[in-house]
Amino acid sequence: MTFGPRAKLLLIFALFASPIAASLIVYNFFPPDRPTSYGELIAPSPITTQPFTKPEGGPLAFNDMKGKWLLVVSDSGACPAACVEKLTTLRQVRLALGRNADRVLRVFVVDDTLPLAPAVLEPFAGTVVAVTQRGMALPLGPANDRAFVYVVDPRGLVMMRFPAKADQARMLKDLQRLLKASQIG
Repeated sequence: MTFGPRAKLLLIFALFASPIAASLIVYNFFPPDRPTSYGELIAPSPITTQPFTKPEGGPLAFNDMKGKWLLVVSDSGACPAACVEKLTTLRQVRLALGRNADRVLRVFVVDDTLPLAPAVLEPFAGTVVAVTQRGMALPLGPANDRAFVYVVDPRGLVMMRFPAKADQARMLKDLQRLLKASQIG
């Protein structure tokens, strides 16, 4: 069977156009799945250079915690029920990480001038507390955003956030995936 010049040209055109047509059909009629992560990835940025103090006295800076993954929450020194709920979530998720729990620190930033009652933190032993220095106001950012739980990588960059009232199981799944893929910290 011989083809004329016009038929050959159409056959060559069909050969090159078919992958494009197939990709358009798949894209329009079979949309990709939604992202599988629960947490929201954000553009990496340093958490803060703001100096803090420890509740017992002495300076504390986020740079001192480089090398570990950080789960950071902030709230009032009075630590109302919402604050206790956030701290409980951090404790439970970190414990559920199992052998990877040592790679993660929990950080509670007291973002106001109210004194922190020591009894509030008794159930949350091991939580690093960063108290805002007297007379200082924290700039807007992850260190004083009560609406989210932030994840800081071992280089000191904020890279993910979860809602303050996070689903612990979904948060755990994201953190497990993150720690498994990470070559640092």
